[in-house]
This record gives sequence, C-alpha cells and structure tokens, in this order.
Amino acid sequence: MSLLVPTEAYPEIRWCIMTDLASVQVIVHGYVQGVFFRAFASKQATELGLTGYVCNLPGGEAVEVNAEGERKRLQELIDSLKVGPPAAMVGKVETNWSDYTGSYPGFGIRY
Repeated sequence: MSLLVPTEAYPEIRWCIMTDLASVQVIVHGYVQGVFFRAFASKQATELGLTGYVCNLPGGEAVEVNAEGERKRLQELIDSLKVGPPAAMVGKVETNWSDYTGSYPGFGIRY
C-alpha cells in the first residue's frame, strides 16, 4: 500500500510517499514501569516518525505500545523496546502485526 502523508521527520519535504505501512501492538514485560519506559518509547517512536501511543498495563509489570507507520521503522522501534531505557530490565516482548489504519494523529503517552 502506498499513501501520501505529511512528514515531520523531514521538514524540507512537506509530503512524502510512504510504502509498506503497518500497525503493531507490542507488549513489553519485565521491570518496565517507574523507569521512564513510556517516555523512552514515545521519544523513540516520535523520532522514527511513527504514530500511536504507549501506556502502562495493570499489574505493574508490562507496558503496551500501539504504533503505526512504515514497517521498517516499526521494526526499529521494536528493536529499541527490547532494550529499553537504562533503568529498565526487559524480560519478554510480544508483537502483534496488523493492517495500517491511520487512526492516530501523533504519538502520545496514555495515563
């Protein structure tokens, strides 16, 4: 699928054609709450030009990330989530890929 979308990653180019768009849900388990994991995920996703959100899951041992954008950049986000910020200890990462929806205007942290 190809789509003409605005880009903030390259301000000199107002619009770019993005191909291979996808959506992914990532559940990161481990010591990931109270260690700035959501801020880390949001910064990584924003720098990669992705949209979606990150939130803590009940129970205190997992974070959920829902992101959309180019599949290659989504994979880069997943790779960074497997490491996390310095204080985190990531145990397991689950991914669930799906079709791109265009549902998110940007990337944010949900509380």
